[in-house]
Amino acid sequence: MNDIKIENITIGTNHKPFVIAEMSGNHNQSLDRALELVDAAAEAGAHALKLQTYTADTITMKGAHTINDPNSLWNGKELHDLYKEAYTPWEWHKAIFDRAKEKGMIAFSSPFDETAVDFLESLNVPLYKIASFENTHHPLLAKVAKTGKPVIVSTGVATNTDIEESVKVLKDNGCKNIILLKCTSTYPATPENTNLVTIPDMINKYQCMIGLSDHTMGIGASVAAVALGARVIEKHFTLKRSDGGVDSAFSLEPEELKALVIETERAWLALGKVQYGVQAAEEKSLFFKRSIYISRDIKKGEIFSEENLKIIRPADGLAPKYWNEVIGKPASMDLTKGQPLKMDFIDKSKS
Repeated sequence: MNDIKIENITIGTNHKPFVIAEMSGNHNQSLDRALELVDAAAEAGAHALKLQTYTADTITMKGAHTINDPNSLWNGKELHDLYKEAYTPWEWHKAIFDRAKEKGMIAFSSPFDETAVDFLESLNVPLYKIASFENTHHPLLAKVAKTGKPVIVSTGVATNTDIEESVKVLKDNGCKNIILLKCTSTYPATPENTNLVTIPDMINKYQCMIGLSDHTMGIGASVAAVALGARVIEKHFTLKRSDGGVDSAFSLEPEELKALVIETERAWLALGKVQYGVQAAEEKSLFFKRSIYISRDIKKGEIFSEENLKIIRPADGLAPKYWNEVIGKPASMDLTKGQPLKMDFIDKSKS
């Protein structure tokens, strides 16, 4: 898999995970809060800030559907009203993107229709994200692919065939850099339905960069995903869950986002390489392994036994693997309790 270069960041197997802070609707319709969220994401160390670009009218229509699911965070809400509450006003995008860039973050968005792509192109975004619910929207995929920019695709609510078809549409329309995110499209998702072991299979099957769009609580799933090969992590974030907002219940707070950045990088660093034997960093610790010591005074010719030898730390004496070779042999000289046993303390002439 080839590395993907986006502005000053490289996404690749041998590079630390690329952490995306998803603002979603957690600005609660306040531009000041949105900018505060940008600052918090940058302070936490996120590498990118992502928005969602749509309006209620570009994603649904009034009267189309009312959510009737007691388990949903949005139960009883009409879709049109929900999206009206959650959307990020298009006139805010430039200010939000400019603030993110000032703070050293990559800024981009998920377009939900073709007009959103045209708008985001006017802002010169460096890449695109396709949301799970849009991953079979082939006209949108084709439009995004024709920009020639990298495309991240969430794979929630999609079959293998759906994913294969979507990847083909992207490639056929000129997209050369595709990143697929394992995603469970429930809000929040549970660890039990996250199925992270799919990630290595996706790497093998699609031969492209794989990541995780994580809707679980906390950061455990994301850290585990990195260990399984994910190199992009996307998480919703907010200032305080108690402030409310459409996605606040499963969003990270700033300190948690900071922990996500730190711990996913630690997980990546810890993967290392296949390694056996003693590393250079461990050499001093060799001294604290066990070895054979004299446990009471011994006269020359006395037989070594469990009564006068002991296996203890440190490793100044013979290694414990020589225990059976030593027991029953005579001492070649007088020895004192506390001495580490050496090979020349054994009288081999009597063997």
